[in-house]
Amino acid sequence: MSETLNPSRDDFAEMLEASLVDRQDFEDTVVKGKITAIEKDVAVIDVGLKTEGRVPLKEFSQPGKPADLSVGDTVEVFIERVENAQGEAVISREKARREEAWDRLEKIFEKNDRVDGEIFNRVKGGFTVDLGGAVAFLPGSQVDIRPVRDAGPLMNIPQPFRILKMDKRRGNIVVSRRAILEEDRAEQRQEVVKELNEGDEREGVVKNITEYGAFVELAPGVDGLLHVTDMSWSRVNHPSEVLNVNDTVRVKIIKINPETHRISLGIKQLTPDPWEGVAAKYPIGAKFKGKVTNITDYGAFVELEDGIEGLVHVSEMSWVKKNVHPGKIVSTSQEVEVMVLEVDEQKRRISLGLKQCADNPWERFAEEHPIGSIIEGEIKNITEFGLFVGLNEEMDGMVHLSDLDWNRSGEDAIKDYQKGQVIQAKVLDVDPEKERISLGVKQVGSDPMDAIGGISRGSDVTCTVTAIENGGIEVQIGSEEGPKAFIRKSDLSKDRGEQRPERFAVGDKVDARVTAIDSKTRRINVSIKAREVAEEKQAVEQFGSADSGASLGDILGAALKDANKDD
Repeated sequence: MSETLNPSRDDFAEMLEASLVDRQDFEDTVVKGKITAIEKDVAVIDVGLKTEGRVPLKEFSQPGKPADLSVGDTVEVFIERVENAQGEAVISREKARREEAWDRLEKIFEKNDRVDGEIFNRVKGGFTVDLGGAVAFLPGSQVDIRPVRDAGPLMNIPQPFRILKMDKRRGNIVVSRRAILEEDRAEQRQEVVKELNEGDEREGVVKNITEYGAFVELAPGVDGLLHVTDMSWSRVNHPSEVLNVNDTVRVKIIKINPETHRISLGIKQLTPDPWEGVAAKYPIGAKFKGKVTNITDYGAFVELEDGIEGLVHVSEMSWVKKNVHPGKIVSTSQEVEVMVLEVDEQKRRISLGLKQCADNPWERFAEEHPIGSIIEGEIKNITEFGLFVGLNEEMDGMVHLSDLDWNRSGEDAIKDYQKGQVIQAKVLDVDPEKERISLGVKQVGSDPMDAIGGISRGSDVTCTVTAIENGGIEVQIGSEEGPKAFIRKSDLSKDRGEQRPERFAVGDKVDARVTAIDSKTRRINVSIKAREVAEEKQAVEQFGSADSGASLGDILGAALKDANKDD
C-alpha cells in the first residue's frame, strides 16, 4: 500500500511514459464516442478518455440540412489532442468524416468506380459536391454533355459522379457528372444502333445546325449527321436554307460505322436520283431554259430542274465579252436559255453554253464583210506584234506587223500609228471558231510587185537610184510604185574599179538584171554586173569566137561598123 501511495521516482517515470504512449495511440485517429449532452450549439462526447470533448453541432449537419442528434447516440470523431490546456479532449466530427471519406474515395478512384454525391453550392468556375464527408469541385464544363443554363434542378439531389483527380495533400478532388452521362449515353447508343440498319428510314428531330450539316436525334442520346450534300439533289449553300432546329424530318440511314457507331443520314436519298438517264434527257446541242442559282469567278450554275444543275463556264457566256466577271453578264435567279455542250452522268456534270443561244457575231461579220472587204476602225491597242482595231459589237481585228507596209519593216511602220487613230484595213481572214479576224493595212493600197509586170529571174529592168550607201545602192524597179531592191557593191559593175557606189547619184537611171525573186519575203535581187556579163557573152556568140583572138572591144567595134554600113 505504501508503495502505491508513495511511488518512487522510477515508478512515476514509467507511469508518465505509459500515459504518453496511450496519448500517442489515440491522437490522429478516428474513434467511437457517445453523446452525453447537447448544450446550445455543441455536443459533449465521451470517447473513453479521462475527459470529454466538445464538437460544434454544425459538424454533424449535411450540406443544406440541420444536424439530427440525440443524447446517447454513438458517433465517430477524430482525436486531434487527448487533452488541451483546459483539460478537455480536442475532437472533430468533420475531420473524422473526411478521413473516412478519403479512404473510401481513394479505393473508388483506384477502381474507376462511380461515386454518389450531391451538388450543394455554386462557386467560381463550377460547383461544390458533397461526396459523403469530402467536398469535391465540379467544373462547369463537366456538369452536362451540353451547356447547362439552369443548374437548380440538379442541386441537393443524390446522383453519380466520376472522380477525375485526387490530391490528398492539398485536399483537392475534381469530379465529373458529364462522364457518367456520356457513358450511359454510349451504352444506350450501342443498344439503339444495334437495332438500326443501313437503308432504314426513320423520323428524327434536328438538334443542331452547323455550316457542314445538321445533327438529327433518332432516339434519346442517338444522333446522326445529315451532311449538307445529302439534304437535297439541288445545290444547298447552307443547311439553314432547308432545316431549322427542332424540325421533325424523315431521313434515310446511309451508313453506320461499326467501330465508332457514327451514323450518316440523308434526305435526298428518299427520292429518285434525277441524274439517272440525264444524258438521254439532255442531249448535246439541245437548248433548254433554266434559272441561275449561283455565280462564281469561273462561271455560273444554271438549274435545269430540281436536282439538275449545269455549269456555264465564263468562256461560254459571251461571244465578245472576254475577261469579264460572270456577275456582269447574268444575275442570280435570272432565267436564261442555254445549250447543252457536254454531259458526264458518272461525274454528275453538265457543261452548258449561253453564247451558243445567241447569234455568232463572228459568223455574221464574215457574211457582212467577206475577205477582201475594206473596213474602217479605231486603233484600240498597240502591241509588239501588231495593232488591234475595234470593229462592231466590241469585236477587235488584228493587223500583224507584216501587214502594215510593203516596203518597210513592221517595227518601223508601227511607229506611224497611235491609239485612237482611225484607219482603213482590208479583211484578210475570218475564223469564227477561233474568234479571230485578220486585217491588213498595206493591202488597202496596190502591191508594188504588181507594178513590175511579169518580170522573172533573168529579166532586164530599168531602175532609179533612191539612196547611196557604203555597201551599195538602193533602187526602185520600174515606176514610182514599183518595189525597191538593193544592189550590192560587188554587183555594181563587171569591172572592179567601177564597183564604187559614189559614182552614182540619186535619181540616176541604171539597167540591171533580176538575179533572184523570193515570193515569201517579197525580195528582188538585181545586179548591174550580171547584165554586163550577159551582154558580153551575147556579143561574143554573135560577132566572134573565143578562138579568134579578138578582144571584146574589137568585136564590138566590128559590130558597130557593120551596123553603120547597113544604115
